[in-house]
Amino acid sequence: MNIAEGKKVYFASDNHLGAPTQEASRPREKKFVAWLDTVKDDAAAIFLLGDLFDFWFEYKTVVPKGFTRTLGKLAEIADSGIPIFFFVGNHDLWMKDYFKTELGIPVYHEPKIFTFNDTSVFIGHGDGLGPGDKGYKRMKKVFTNPFFQWCFKWMHPDIGIRIGQYMSVKNKLISGDDDAKFLGEDNEWLVAYCKRKLEDKHRDYFVFGHRHLPLEIPLNENSKYINLGDWIQYYTYGVFDGDTFELKTF
Repeated sequence: MNIAEGKKVYFASDNHLGAPTQEASRPREKKFVAWLDTVKDDAAAIFLLGDLFDFWFEYKTVVPKGFTRTLGKLAEIADSGIPIFFFVGNHDLWMKDYFKTELGIPVYHEPKIFTFNDTSVFIGHGDGLGPGDKGYKRMKKVFTNPFFQWCFKWMHPDIGIRIGQYMSVKNKLISGDDDAKFLGEDNEWLVAYCKRKLEDKHRDYFVFGHRHLPLEIPLNENSKYINLGDWIQYYTYGVFDGDTFELKTF
């Protein structure tokens, strides 16, 4: 992707809309929509790195109620010709084709490398990567199992979505509340993951969400790990102008 002069690539993650309730998250949703309105003026592309929703499950003909402001704004921006890319997080990993068919937004379930001008950027949500986090990794295997998903979808949406929303807020392995503190560079498992990836091939930036912490950590002289923070406490986002990557606060 070539970034034209005056254009920028924007990154955001971990909005957790709907948590702890739809009403409580409404002000955060309005703030996020205001941010989208601001960045669309000079955006070359927008990357959403997961956990946009605190719970999301797509039945064949049903999606969770709510989030009208966000979905409408994303549709407006995508229809204007600005590409939007979505990477699923651990709270919205059950996304299928709704974003693609309704909004024109591709959805990725695994990390992916993008090149902006001559800058290589490794992008993903960040859950289940690197050493540790074994409890969640076991749970993710269950949640991504086709048989488990097939069983879940046979519940009436009023029941299934209510159960999913309750577990998403209450289960610490899913919510990650206990992990939202800096562990020190040597103990940050995403840092370890990035350093291991650098052994295979150079990337200029590794950009993740999931940790709910705005972090910028040099991996070597020419590579940096970025965590985008969240839209619950920090309201931070990433900006790449074609040369450098910055974390900013809205």
